[in-house]
Amino acid sequence: MTETKASIAAASNEPDGDFVIRVRERISSVDPSIWGGLTGASLEQTKAPYNPFVSHAFLSALEDSGCAIAETGWLGQHLTLETGSGTVLGALPCYLKSHSQGEYVFDHGWADAFERAGGRYYPKLQCSVPFTPATGPRLLVSPGRDASVVRNGLAEGLKALATRLGVSSAHVTFAEPEDIAALKESGFLHRLDQQFHFENNGYGDFGEFLETLSSRKRKNIRKERQGALENGITIERLAGADIIEAAMDSFFAFYTDTGSRKWGRPYLNREFYALISERMRDDILLVMAKRDGRYVAGAINFIGGDTLYGRHWGCVEHHPYLHFEVCYYQAIDFAIAEGLRYVEAGAQGEHKLARGYMPVTTHSAHFIPHEGFRRAIADYLDHERMDVERFGRILSAHGPFKKGG
Repeated sequence: MTETKASIAAASNEPDGDFVIRVRERISSVDPSIWGGLTGASLEQTKAPYNPFVSHAFLSALEDSGCAIAETGWLGQHLTLETGSGTVLGALPCYLKSHSQGEYVFDHGWADAFERAGGRYYPKLQCSVPFTPATGPRLLVSPGRDASVVRNGLAEGLKALATRLGVSSAHVTFAEPEDIAALKESGFLHRLDQQFHFENNGYGDFGEFLETLSSRKRKNIRKERQGALENGITIERLAGADIIEAAMDSFFAFYTDTGSRKWGRPYLNREFYALISERMRDDILLVMAKRDGRYVAGAINFIGGDTLYGRHWGCVEHHPYLHFEVCYYQAIDFAIAEGLRYVEAGAQGEHKLARGYMPVTTHSAHFIPHEGFRRAIADYLDHERMDVERFGRILSAHGPFKKGG
Protein backbone atom coordinates (compact mmCIF):
# COMPACT_ATOMS: atom_id res chain seq x y z
CA MET A 1 0.00 0.00 0.00
CA THR A 2 1.35 3.41 -0.97
CA GLU A 3 0.21 6.90 -0.09
CA THR A 4 0.51 10.50 -1.19
CA LYS A 5 -0.96 13.84 -0.22
CA ALA A 6 -4.00 15.36 -1.92
CA SER A 7 -4.58 19.08 -1.55
CA ILE A 8 -8.27 19.78 -1.10
CA ALA A 9 -10.06 23.10 -1.39
CA ALA A 10 -9.86 25.24 1.71
CA ALA A 11 -13.66 25.49 1.62
CA SER A 12 -13.77 22.01 3.10
CA ASN A 13 -15.90 21.50 6.19
CA GLU A 14 -13.46 18.84 7.35
CA PRO A 15 -11.01 19.54 10.20
CA ASP A 16 -8.09 20.16 7.84
CA GLY A 17 -7.55 20.63 4.14
CA ASP A 18 -4.83 18.02 3.47
CA PHE A 19 -5.71 14.36 3.47
CA VAL A 20 -3.85 11.20 2.62
CA ILE A 21 -4.57 9.26 -0.57
CA ARG A 22 -3.76 5.60 -0.03
CA VAL A 23 -3.42 3.19 -2.95
CA ARG A 24 -4.37 -0.42 -2.31
CA GLU A 25 -3.90 -3.43 -4.57
CA ARG A 26 -6.90 -5.32 -3.19
CA ILE A 27 -10.41 -4.33 -2.18
CA SER A 28 -10.10 -6.83 0.67
CA SER A 29 -7.63 -4.47 2.39
CA VAL A 30 -10.60 -2.19 3.13
CA ASP A 31 -13.03 -3.38 5.79
CA PRO A 32 -16.31 -4.42 4.07
CA SER A 33 -18.38 -2.36 6.51
CA ILE A 34 -16.31 0.74 5.77
CA TRP A 35 -16.54 0.21 2.00
CA GLY A 36 -20.26 -0.43 2.34
CA GLY A 37 -20.71 2.97 3.93
CA LEU A 38 -19.33 4.80 0.91
CA THR A 39 -22.53 5.83 -0.86
CA GLY A 40 -21.94 9.00 -2.83
CA ALA A 41 -24.38 10.82 -0.54
CA SER A 42 -25.00 14.51 -1.17
CA LEU A 43 -24.60 17.27 1.38
CA GLU A 44 -28.30 16.78 2.18
CA GLN A 45 -27.55 13.15 3.07
CA THR A 46 -29.73 11.77 0.29
CA LYS A 47 -28.44 8.26 -0.35
CA ALA A 48 -28.07 7.12 -3.93
CA PRO A 49 -29.87 3.88 -4.87
CA TYR A 50 -27.87 0.74 -4.12
CA ASN A 51 -25.56 -0.31 -6.94
CA PRO A 52 -24.44 -3.96 -6.63
CA PHE A 53 -21.38 -3.58 -8.85
CA VAL A 54 -19.47 -1.20 -6.58
CA SER A 55 -20.24 -3.36 -3.55
CA HIS A 56 -17.36 -4.92 -1.64
CA ALA A 57 -18.87 -8.35 -2.35
CA PHE A 58 -18.83 -7.94 -6.14
CA LEU A 59 -15.42 -6.29 -6.45
CA SER A 60 -13.74 -8.68 -4.04
CA ALA A 61 -15.27 -11.66 -5.87
CA LEU A 62 -13.61 -10.46 -9.08
CA GLU A 63 -10.24 -10.38 -7.32
CA ASP A 64 -10.61 -13.49 -5.13
CA SER A 65 -11.64 -15.58 -8.15
CA GLY A 66 -8.61 -14.45 -10.15
CA CYS A 67 -10.68 -12.69 -12.80
CA ALA A 68 -9.44 -9.15 -12.08
CA ILE A 69 -5.83 -9.45 -10.91
CA ALA A 70 -2.39 -8.49 -12.21
CA GLU A 71 -2.06 -11.74 -14.18
CA THR A 72 -5.18 -10.90 -16.21
CA GLY A 73 -4.11 -7.28 -16.73
CA TRP A 74 -6.14 -5.76 -13.87
CA LEU A 75 -3.73 -4.77 -11.08
CA GLY A 76 -5.70 -3.11 -8.30
CA GLN A 77 -4.78 0.52 -7.58
CA HIS A 78 -7.81 1.39 -5.48
CA LEU A 79 -7.71 4.87 -3.99
CA THR A 80 -8.98 5.74 -0.53
CA LEU A 81 -9.11 9.31 0.72
CA GLU A 82 -8.38 9.32 4.44
CA THR A 83 -7.77 11.69 7.30
CA GLY A 84 -4.43 11.61 9.05
CA SER A 85 -5.98 9.37 11.71
CA GLY A 86 -7.09 6.82 9.08
CA THR A 87 -10.79 7.63 8.77
CA VAL A 88 -11.91 6.78 5.23
CA LEU A 89 -13.77 9.68 3.61
CA GLY A 90 -14.05 8.31 0.09
CA ALA A 91 -12.77 5.74 -2.37
CA LEU A 92 -12.31 5.07 -6.07
CA PRO A 93 -12.07 1.54 -7.55
CA CYS A 94 -9.13 1.66 -9.93
CA TYR A 95 -6.86 -0.71 -11.86
CA LEU A 96 -3.53 -0.51 -13.65
CA LYS A 97 -4.33 -1.99 -17.06
CA SER A 98 -2.00 -3.58 -19.59
CA HIS A 99 -4.73 -3.75 -22.28
CA SER A 100 -8.18 -2.34 -23.07
CA GLN A 101 -10.24 -5.51 -22.86
CA GLY A 102 -13.38 -5.82 -20.74
CA GLU A 103 -14.06 -2.06 -20.59
CA TYR A 104 -16.78 -1.34 -23.22
CA VAL A 105 -15.60 2.25 -23.73
CA PHE A 106 -13.34 1.75 -26.68
CA ASP A 107 -9.97 3.48 -26.80
CA HIS A 108 -8.07 1.13 -29.11
CA GLY A 109 -7.81 3.92 -31.71
CA TRP A 110 -6.30 6.24 -29.10
CA ALA A 111 -3.74 3.57 -28.19
CA ASP A 112 -2.78 2.99 -31.83
CA ALA A 113 -2.40 6.73 -32.52
CA PHE A 114 -0.29 7.37 -29.42
CA GLU A 115 2.01 4.44 -30.11
CA ARG A 116 2.38 5.34 -33.81
CA ALA A 117 3.56 8.76 -32.61
CA GLY A 118 6.23 7.10 -30.46
CA GLY A 119 4.38 7.02 -27.15
CA ARG A 120 3.54 4.13 -24.85
CA TYR A 121 -0.18 3.89 -24.14
CA TYR A 122 -0.06 0.89 -21.79
CA PRO A 123 -0.11 0.64 -18.86
CA LYS A 124 -2.98 3.02 -18.12
CA LEU A 125 -5.25 3.58 -15.13
CA GLN A 126 -8.85 2.38 -15.48
CA CYS A 127 -11.45 3.39 -12.88
CA SER A 128 -14.39 1.12 -13.53
CA VAL A 129 -16.03 -2.15 -12.57
CA PRO A 130 -14.22 -4.84 -14.59
CA PHE A 131 -16.27 -6.45 -17.38
CA THR A 132 -19.36 -4.42 -16.40
CA PRO A 133 -20.75 -1.68 -18.69
CA ALA A 134 -23.21 -0.35 -16.11
CA THR A 135 -23.44 3.24 -14.92
CA GLY A 136 -22.84 3.73 -11.21
CA PRO A 137 -20.95 5.78 -8.65
CA ARG A 138 -17.19 5.87 -9.09
CA LEU A 139 -16.06 8.62 -6.70
CA LEU A 140 -17.50 7.04 -3.57
CA VAL A 141 -18.26 9.35 -0.64
CA SER A 142 -18.83 8.49 3.01
CA PRO A 143 -22.17 9.71 4.41
CA GLY A 144 -21.93 12.93 6.37
CA ARG A 145 -18.97 14.25 4.39
CA ASP A 146 -18.84 17.17 1.98
CA ALA A 147 -19.36 15.26 -1.26
CA SER A 148 -17.95 17.93 -3.57
CA VAL A 149 -14.76 18.18 -1.50
CA VAL A 150 -14.25 14.42 -1.29
CA ARG A 151 -14.86 13.97 -5.01
CA ASN A 152 -12.37 16.72 -5.74
CA GLY A 153 -9.82 15.02 -3.50
CA LEU A 154 -10.27 11.68 -5.25
CA ALA A 155 -10.01 13.29 -8.69
CA GLU A 156 -6.81 15.08 -7.73
CA GLY A 157 -5.51 11.90 -6.12
CA LEU A 158 -6.09 9.98 -9.34
CA LYS A 159 -4.16 12.59 -11.31
CA ALA A 160 -1.34 12.44 -8.77
CA LEU A 161 -1.23 8.64 -9.05
CA ALA A 162 -1.15 8.81 -12.86
CA THR A 163 1.75 11.28 -12.69
CA ARG A 164 3.67 9.21 -10.14
CA LEU A 165 3.27 6.03 -12.19
CA GLY A 166 4.10 7.82 -15.44
CA VAL A 167 1.13 6.31 -17.28
CA SER A 168 -0.32 7.66 -20.50
CA SER A 169 -3.82 8.24 -19.17
CA ALA A 170 -6.47 7.65 -16.51
CA HIS A 171 -10.06 6.76 -17.43
CA VAL A 172 -13.23 6.86 -15.32
CA THR A 173 -15.97 5.07 -17.23
CA PHE A 174 -19.75 4.66 -16.84
CA ALA A 175 -19.73 7.39 -14.22
CA GLU A 176 -22.69 9.30 -12.80
CA PRO A 177 -23.21 13.02 -13.55
CA GLU A 178 -21.98 14.20 -10.12
CA ASP A 179 -18.71 12.36 -10.65
CA ILE A 180 -18.33 13.67 -14.19
CA ALA A 181 -18.80 17.25 -12.96
CA ALA A 182 -16.04 16.83 -10.36
CA LEU A 183 -13.69 15.19 -12.86
CA LYS A 184 -14.25 17.90 -15.48
CA GLU A 185 -13.48 20.50 -12.83
CA SER A 186 -10.18 18.71 -12.26
CA GLY A 187 -9.31 18.86 -15.96
CA PHE A 188 -10.59 15.52 -17.23
CA LEU A 189 -12.02 15.31 -20.76
CA HIS A 190 -15.67 14.33 -21.10
CA ARG A 191 -16.82 11.54 -23.39
CA LEU A 192 -20.35 10.42 -24.30
CA ASP A 193 -21.65 7.06 -25.41
CA GLN A 194 -25.05 5.42 -25.66
CA GLN A 195 -26.96 2.47 -24.28
CA PHE A 196 -30.59 1.37 -24.31
CA HIS A 197 -32.55 1.28 -21.05
CA PHE A 198 -36.16 0.50 -20.17
CA GLU A 199 -37.96 2.98 -17.92
CA ASN A 200 -40.88 1.79 -15.82
CA ASN A 201 -43.43 4.60 -15.85
CA GLY A 202 -45.52 3.09 -13.07
CA TYR A 203 -46.92 0.24 -15.19
CA GLY A 204 -49.25 -2.16 -13.41
CA ASP A 205 -48.11 -5.10 -15.52
CA PHE A 206 -46.49 -5.98 -18.85
CA GLY A 207 -49.80 -5.60 -20.66
CA GLU A 208 -50.14 -2.01 -19.48
CA PHE A 209 -46.65 -1.31 -20.83
CA LEU A 210 -47.64 -2.84 -24.18
CA GLU A 211 -50.62 -0.49 -24.42
CA THR A 212 -48.23 2.48 -24.60
CA LEU A 213 -46.60 1.11 -27.77
CA SER A 214 -47.65 1.60 -31.37
CA SER A 215 -49.92 -1.13 -32.72
CA ARG A 216 -47.22 -2.63 -34.93
CA LYS A 217 -44.62 -2.82 -32.15
CA ARG A 218 -47.17 -4.21 -29.71
CA LYS A 219 -48.16 -6.99 -32.10
CA ASN A 220 -44.50 -7.82 -32.81
CA ILE A 221 -43.64 -8.19 -29.12
CA ARG A 222 -46.65 -10.43 -28.54
CA LYS A 223 -45.57 -12.55 -31.49
CA GLU A 224 -42.01 -12.82 -30.17
CA ARG A 225 -43.10 -13.73 -26.64
CA GLN A 226 -45.45 -16.41 -27.95
CA GLY A 227 -42.87 -17.74 -30.39
CA ALA A 228 -40.20 -18.00 -27.70
CA LEU A 229 -42.32 -20.50 -25.76
CA GLU A 230 -42.98 -22.80 -28.69
CA ASN A 231 -41.21 -26.17 -28.79
CA GLY A 232 -42.16 -26.77 -25.16
CA ILE A 233 -40.06 -23.97 -23.65
CA THR A 234 -40.88 -22.83 -20.12
CA ILE A 235 -39.30 -19.93 -18.21
CA GLU A 236 -38.19 -19.89 -14.57
CA ARG A 237 -37.07 -16.86 -12.56
CA LEU A 238 -34.73 -17.80 -9.73
CA ALA A 239 -33.65 -15.40 -6.98
CA GLY A 240 -32.28 -15.66 -3.45
CA ALA A 241 -32.48 -19.15 -1.94
CA ASP A 242 -33.96 -20.52 -5.19
CA ILE A 243 -30.57 -20.17 -6.90
CA ILE A 244 -29.18 -23.64 -6.29
CA GLU A 245 -25.76 -24.77 -7.44
CA ALA A 246 -27.16 -26.89 -10.27
CA ALA A 247 -28.90 -23.87 -11.79
CA MET A 248 -25.72 -21.80 -11.59
CA ASP A 249 -23.76 -24.68 -13.13
CA SER A 250 -26.17 -24.70 -16.06
CA PHE A 251 -26.00 -20.94 -16.48
CA PHE A 252 -22.19 -21.00 -16.40
CA ALA A 253 -22.16 -23.63 -19.15
CA PHE A 254 -24.35 -21.35 -21.28
CA TYR A 255 -22.17 -18.32 -20.53
CA THR A 256 -18.99 -20.24 -21.36
CA ASP A 257 -20.35 -21.59 -24.64
CA THR A 258 -21.64 -18.22 -25.85
CA GLY A 259 -18.67 -16.26 -24.48
CA SER A 260 -16.18 -18.54 -26.19
CA ARG A 261 -17.82 -17.82 -29.54
CA LYS A 262 -18.20 -14.10 -28.85
CA TRP A 263 -14.87 -13.17 -27.23
CA GLY A 264 -12.67 -16.24 -27.72
CA ARG A 265 -12.36 -16.71 -23.96
CA PRO A 266 -14.93 -15.66 -21.36
CA TYR A 267 -13.73 -13.09 -18.82
CA LEU A 268 -15.35 -14.70 -15.78
CA ASN A 269 -14.80 -18.15 -14.27
CA ARG A 270 -16.94 -20.54 -12.25
CA GLU A 271 -15.28 -19.48 -9.00
CA PHE A 272 -16.52 -15.91 -9.51
CA TYR A 273 -20.10 -17.11 -9.83
CA ALA A 274 -19.67 -19.32 -6.77
CA LEU A 275 -18.45 -16.35 -4.74
CA ILE A 276 -21.25 -13.99 -5.76
CA SER A 277 -23.78 -16.77 -5.10
CA GLU A 278 -22.36 -16.98 -1.58
CA ARG A 279 -21.86 -13.25 -0.91
CA MET A 280 -24.72 -11.51 -2.71
CA ARG A 281 -27.34 -14.14 -3.53
CA ASP A 282 -30.21 -11.74 -2.79
CA ASP A 283 -28.91 -9.35 -5.48
CA ILE A 284 -29.05 -11.95 -8.26
CA LEU A 285 -31.86 -12.91 -10.64
CA LEU A 286 -31.42 -15.89 -12.94
CA VAL A 287 -33.87 -16.20 -15.84
CA MET A 288 -33.67 -19.77 -17.10
CA ALA A 289 -35.35 -21.46 -20.08
CA LYS A 290 -36.18 -25.15 -19.78
CA ARG A 291 -37.17 -27.76 -22.36
CA ASP A 292 -37.86 -31.46 -21.78
CA GLY A 293 -36.85 -31.16 -18.13
CA ARG A 294 -33.45 -29.53 -18.63
CA TYR A 295 -32.20 -25.96 -18.83
CA VAL A 296 -31.25 -24.89 -22.35
CA ALA A 297 -30.64 -21.12 -21.96
CA GLY A 298 -30.35 -18.48 -19.29
CA ALA A 299 -29.40 -14.95 -18.33
CA ILE A 300 -28.03 -13.46 -15.13
CA ASN A 301 -29.23 -10.12 -13.79
CA PHE A 302 -28.27 -8.05 -10.75
CA ILE A 303 -30.83 -6.24 -8.65
CA GLY A 304 -30.05 -2.69 -7.57
CA GLY A 305 -31.97 -0.19 -5.48
CA ASP A 306 -34.06 1.03 -8.41
CA THR A 307 -32.57 -0.80 -11.40
CA LEU A 308 -32.35 -4.33 -12.76
CA TYR A 309 -29.02 -4.83 -14.54
CA GLY A 310 -28.96 -7.45 -17.28
CA ARG A 311 -25.51 -8.93 -17.68
CA HIS A 312 -24.76 -12.25 -19.38
CA TRP A 313 -26.72 -14.63 -21.57
CA GLY A 314 -26.00 -18.02 -23.05
CA CYS A 315 -27.70 -21.05 -24.58
CA VAL A 316 -27.03 -24.58 -25.76
CA GLU A 317 -30.11 -24.74 -27.98
CA HIS A 318 -31.22 -22.06 -30.41
CA HIS A 319 -34.91 -21.20 -30.52
CA PRO A 320 -36.55 -18.24 -32.29
CA TYR A 321 -37.01 -15.16 -30.10
CA LEU A 322 -35.72 -16.93 -26.96
CA HIS A 323 -32.93 -14.41 -26.47
CA PHE A 324 -35.43 -11.53 -26.52
CA GLU A 325 -37.73 -13.28 -24.04
CA VAL A 326 -35.03 -14.30 -21.55
CA CYS A 327 -32.96 -11.11 -21.68
CA TYR A 328 -35.41 -8.28 -22.41
CA TYR A 329 -39.07 -9.16 -21.81
CA GLN A 330 -38.54 -11.15 -18.62
CA ALA A 331 -36.41 -8.29 -17.27
CA ILE A 332 -39.19 -5.79 -17.97
CA ASP A 333 -41.74 -8.14 -16.39
CA PHE A 334 -39.63 -8.48 -13.25
CA ALA A 335 -38.92 -4.75 -12.95
CA ILE A 336 -42.61 -3.91 -13.18
CA ALA A 337 -43.57 -6.60 -10.65
CA GLU A 338 -40.90 -5.44 -8.17
CA GLY A 339 -41.44 -1.72 -8.67
CA LEU A 340 -37.96 -1.10 -10.10
CA ARG A 341 -37.67 2.03 -12.18
CA TYR A 342 -35.16 0.97 -14.82
CA VAL A 343 -33.72 -1.99 -16.67
CA GLU A 344 -30.18 -1.64 -18.02
CA ALA A 345 -29.63 -4.35 -20.59
CA GLY A 346 -25.90 -3.91 -21.21
CA ALA A 347 -23.84 -2.31 -23.94
CA GLN A 348 -24.81 -1.46 -27.53
CA GLY A 349 -27.80 -2.92 -29.36
CA GLU A 350 -30.08 -0.76 -31.50
CA HIS A 351 -32.35 -3.83 -31.77
CA LYS A 352 -33.44 -3.13 -28.17
CA LEU A 353 -35.24 0.02 -29.33
CA ALA A 354 -38.16 -1.90 -30.84
CA ARG A 355 -38.54 -3.79 -27.56
CA GLY A 356 -39.09 -0.81 -25.30
CA TYR A 357 -35.51 0.14 -24.47
CA MET A 358 -34.82 3.79 -25.28
CA PRO A 359 -31.44 5.49 -25.95
CA VAL A 360 -29.71 6.84 -22.84
CA THR A 361 -26.44 8.75 -22.74
CA THR A 362 -23.55 7.30 -20.75
CA HIS A 363 -20.54 9.28 -19.56
CA SER A 364 -16.83 8.81 -19.02
CA ALA A 365 -13.93 11.10 -18.11
CA HIS A 366 -10.31 10.93 -19.24
CA PHE A 367 -7.09 12.42 -17.91
CA ILE A 368 -4.40 12.79 -20.60
CA PRO A 369 -1.12 14.23 -19.22
CA HIS A 370 0.65 14.56 -22.61
CA GLU A 371 -0.28 18.02 -23.91
CA GLY A 372 -0.26 17.23 -27.62
CA PHE A 373 -2.13 13.96 -27.18
CA ARG A 374 -4.66 15.69 -24.95
CA ARG A 375 -5.38 18.33 -27.62
CA ALA A 376 -5.93 15.66 -30.25
CA ILE A 377 -8.27 13.65 -27.96
CA ALA A 378 -10.17 16.81 -26.95
CA ASP A 379 -10.79 17.68 -30.60
CA TYR A 380 -11.94 14.14 -31.36
CA LEU A 381 -14.32 14.14 -28.37
CA ASP A 382 -15.87 17.46 -29.42
CA HIS A 383 -16.95 15.89 -32.72
CA GLU A 384 -17.88 12.54 -31.18
CA ARG A 385 -20.17 14.17 -28.60
CA MET A 386 -22.11 15.94 -31.34
CA ASP A 387 -22.48 12.66 -33.26
CA VAL A 388 -23.67 10.74 -30.17
CA GLU A 389 -26.21 13.43 -29.29
CA ARG A 390 -27.50 13.65 -32.87
CA PHE A 391 -27.81 9.87 -33.20
CA GLY A 392 -29.64 9.71 -29.86
CA ARG A 393 -32.22 12.23 -31.06
CA ILE A 394 -32.76 10.28 -34.29
CA LEU A 395 -33.24 7.00 -32.41
CA SER A 396 -35.60 8.58 -29.89
CA ALA A 397 -37.77 9.88 -32.73
CA HIS A 398 -38.12 6.30 -33.99
CA GLY A 399 -38.99 4.76 -30.62
CA PRO A 400 -41.76 2.16 -30.28
CA PHE A 401 -44.14 4.30 -28.26
CA LYS A 402 -47.35 5.87 -29.53
CA LYS A 403 -46.79 9.35 -30.87
CA GLY A 404 -47.87 11.97 -28.41
CA GLY A 405 -48.15 9.35 -25.69
